[in-house]
Amino acid sequence: GDAPIGLSRFVSFLMLFMYCCYLFFQMFTHQEMFEGQEDDDEEPPVLGFWGGITLLGVLTLFISTLSDLIVDAIDGAASDLKIPYLFIGTILIPIVGNAAEHAAAIIFAYRNKMEIAMGIAVGSAVQISLFVIPFCVVLGWMMDVPMDLDFHPMETVTVILTVITVAIMIQDGKSTWLKGVLLIVIYICIGAAFWAHSDPRSEKERGL
Repeated sequence: GDAPIGLSRFVSFLMLFMYCCYLFFQMFTHQEMFEGQEDDDEEPPVLGFWGGITLLGVLTLFISTLSDLIVDAIDGAASDLKIPYLFIGTILIPIVGNAAEHAAAIIFAYRNKMEIAMGIAVGSAVQISLFVIPFCVVLGWMMDVPMDLDFHPMETVTVILTVITVAIMIQDGKSTWLKGVLLIVIYICIGAAFWAHSDPRSEKERGL
């Protein structure tokens, strides 16, 4: 917590560089490693290239507006509903915000297309951790807003244990109902931990 903010900005640049390398690795130099993730039942595209770009831009503007509204309302909602701030930001908002991705992953897993399902689930986490978070730190630097990568011990340990758990679950390339139940139970435990956890930042603001 006492590390200079310059360290967070330096690491953010390295993480963005790593994400660019990841995209280059996936799309150019080792594309054959990811060919199995493509859907065999190819259907003709509904939108063309420019139609997809246009729709993506419109949806991006729409989602950014909704995100601003959520950020403005989250403090009041946490206070009125007596729900911990961290629980809303870590559990509730991701469930609602990623509902489409969750549904797609479940559908592909049901069709026994595990490569695509895992690509959706893991790819989204990689995008958030290696691109969105460090980009927000760099963007905050450009806007003179002091943002850093200090997530405090509770959040950091949760991320580390989650990565280890997922790595153990997928290393054999097989899925069973017991693994599914185990992952759901672990997620419920994490949700309960964030419900009971008191945010050190909130305590500091209250002078505790």
